Amino acid sequence: MQKSDLQRKLTELFRPNAFKDYAPNGLQVEGKEQIYKIVTGVTASKALIDIAIKKNADAIIVHHGYFWKGESPQITGMKYQRIAALIKSDINLFGYHLPMDAHLQVGNNANLARAIGLTELRPLEEGKSLDESIGIVGTLVESERPDDFSTRLSKLVGRDVLFENVGDKLIREVALCTGGAQGYIGKAIDCGADVFITGEVSEQTIHIAREEGIHFCAAGHHATECYGPRALAEYINANWGVECEFVDVPNPA
Repeated sequence: MQKSDLQRKLTELFRPNAFKDYAPNGLQVEGKEQIYKIVTGVTASKALIDIAIKKNADAIIVHHGYFWKGESPQITGMKYQRIAALIKSDINLFGYHLPMDAHLQVGNNANLARAIGLTELRPLEEGKSLDESIGIVGTLVESERPDDFSTRLSKLVGRDVLFENVGDKLIREVALCTGGAQGYIGKAIDCGADVFITGEVSEQTIHIAREEGIHFCAAGHHATECYGPRALAEYINANWGVECEFVDVPNPA
C-alpha cells in the first residue's frame, strides 16, 4: 500500500475534520512511501517506536500522538528522541485522538461498550450524533449488582478497577467515556445513568458520585483506550490488504 492510500483510507475512516481536537489528527511524522507493515498502539512512546522498529513497521497509528496544544514547540529531549527514531527508521506516524474515541466500529468507546454488553447505544454528549459524541450511554440486557459489575469490568480491562459503590443500587443504564474523562460525570448524571465509567479519577469525582447517587468507575486511562487501536488493527487486517498488528505497551495509569 502507498502512504497516500493509507492516509486517504484513514481520513475516510476517521473523518478528523468533524472534530475540534487538542492535537493534529492524521499524518504527524512523514516516513517511507511504501507500506508493508503497520503497528497500532495507544501512545507514541519511545517504547512503542522501538518495538515497531524491531517489527520492521513502515507506519504506526496511535491514539495519543504528538504536538498537543500548549506543549513546547521545541524538538528537544524526549520529543527529539522519539521523532529522531521515527525519522531514522523512515516510519510514518499517524495520530487520531477524538476521532478514535468516537468511531463506532474501531473506536475506544464503542468497543468498550460492546465488550460490556451494552445495547440501545446513544450519545453521552447532548446535541451530537452517536458517531460524533465523545462518550456513549447504553443499557445492560439485565440489571447487575455493583459488586458483580465491578468484578466483571476488572476482568474485561485486565486490571483492578477503582469502583465507588454508592448504595448498592442495581446497574442497568451505563455511561462511559474512555481515558481522562472524569469531568464528564455530570453528563452521565444528566443522562440518568446508574454508573459512569472512565479511565481516571479526580478527588472531586468521588464526592460528586456520592452526593449525586451514581456509581463511578475509574478503569484505567491506558486500559480503556486499548480497545480502539486493537479494533483498528483487526479492521485493517481484514479490509485493507496490508499486515497490521496491535502492540500493547503496558501502563498502570
